[in-house]
Formats: sequence, C-alpha cells, structure tokens
Amino acid sequence: MEFIDYYKILEVPKTATEAEIKKAYRKLARKYHPDVNPNDQNAEKKFKEINEANEVLSNAENRKKYDKYGKDWKHADEFEKSGYDPNQQQSAGRRAQSSDYGGDFSDFFESMFGNAGGGARRETKYRGQDLNASLRLSLKDVYQTQKHTLTVNHKNIRITIPAGVENGQVIKIAGHGSPGANWGPNGDLYITFSIADDPNFKRDGNNLYTTFDLDLYTAVLGGEIVVPTFDGKVKLKVPPETQTGTKVKLKSKGFPVYKSEDQFGDLYVTYTVKTPVHLTEKEKELFTELSKLRSHD
Repeated sequence: MEFIDYYKILEVPKTATEAEIKKAYRKLARKYHPDVNPNDQNAEKKFKEINEANEVLSNAENRKKYDKYGKDWKHADEFEKSGYDPNQQQSAGRRAQSSDYGGDFSDFFESMFGNAGGGARRETKYRGQDLNASLRLSLKDVYQTQKHTLTVNHKNIRITIPAGVENGQVIKIAGHGSPGANWGPNGDLYITFSIADDPNFKRDGNNLYTTFDLDLYTAVLGGEIVVPTFDGKVKLKVPPETQTGTKVKLKSKGFPVYKSEDQFGDLYVTYTVKTPVHLTEKEKELFTELSKLRSHD
C-alpha cells in the first residue's frame, strides 16, 4: 500500500489547526463536487481523496496515528502492543536484515501476524476492489444520527449515518468492498450521499434558511407568531412596523454540525408581508380612511 499524503491532498501544512483543515476541506469539496464536474472522472477521484483525507485528519485520534505510522496508521494499536517505534525504523531495519523480518517496515508488520520467516514460500496477496454506492436521503433523514441498511452485492450492510452529513459527501466504510485474493484484505466501500432539497428549508453548511408569511396587521401593529423549525415550533415576537424582507436569526436552531455532538448552526427566518385579498366593503372603507389620514401626514 503506497503512502498517501493527506496533508498534501487538502493543501495544508502538518501544523494545520482543526479549523484550517475544515476550511480547506470545504473549499476543495466545493471545487471538485460531482455536481460541479459532471462526468469528470478525475474530479470524482479527487473528490474521494479529499473526503478520505478529511475523514482521517478531522479526527484527532486518527490524525495522531497517521502522523506517527503513516500508511499503516490503522494498525497503530498492534504496533503499540508490539513496542514498535517508527522513529527507530532505520536502525531496526538494518538489524533485521539477518533476521526473519527481511529488513523493512512492511515485513516487520507481516511478521507480527505470522506471515514471515522460516524460509516459507509466500503467495502474493491482492487487495479487493473498492466499491461505490449512492444513498439518497431527505434533509430530515440526516438531521439526526440514524442506522441504515444498504444492500451491496447481495449483502446487507448496516451502517451508522452521523447527523449533519452534507449533499455529495463521501464516507468510506473500510473492509466492505470486494474480497481480496490469497488472504489479501477486502477493498473499501465508498458511499456518496445525495440529500434531496427540502420544500420549507434551504441548507447552507450548518445554517438553515426559511421564509415566513407575515400578515399585514401583525407586521404593522406587532404581535406574536409561531415559527416551525426542524426541532419543533418556537414563538417569536414581531415588533411593530416590521418590513417585508426583515431577517431574524434563531441561534442554534439550524443543522447539526457533522460529528460534533450538541453543536448546531443557526436558522434564519425572512419575513414576507402578505397583502390581504378579498376585502369586504367595510375593510375597503377603513383602508380608504387610513389612506386619507396618512396623506395628511
């Protein structure tokens, strides 16, 4: 397995902060998103690499293992138990030249699992192919973490979908691709999420946007309204003389932040003042009277 430089893929230095990694990921994900680059295989490949790099570097524990063990970071626990120190790899490699290890990192790793030594003939292991699947969900589906069952190659795979998954995001399920040959490892399964538009809410990152029809009388005189959110309904006070296009921010009433428990974006509500229709004769008289009063101001 070749070493993949996740920092290079996200175009950030190894000293990058969590916020810098997140910002770089979003920028590149937008640039190489399949919707922006239809039928572009190179962009699709780049998009998967970006998502894979983000999956590792955005997780503090995985990032620590990756920084220490490189391409073999997934086996960090086994290395720790064996007492292996990658900082001493070169000197250990020289000592191992006359041993069963064969003198390199990969052979050392294989020896931990009984695959080296004794002059036995080794068969070449072949990694299984990666598989791709798409999963179409509604915005409501990804508002909360949920379990979902996928059928891939006639096999049911139960996965956990974290709240806050974005449209076009790719998640890797390690080891659920095609089986390897000669006891080689399985490939991985890449799932691309397609999040359908919601009729009432527009999502932008972790923020949600919606409109609310405000009747003329409440807009002029002020009052109290009930506004729907993804997490139930909330009461809002409308100040007198509210204009159409007025925007109100409801803090932490937006979308959950991906893999960040109890963190939410904001909900922005834009008021649209509705003009009354089908006026009665009495209502017309009152509006006429009001217009005369305003004309004298």
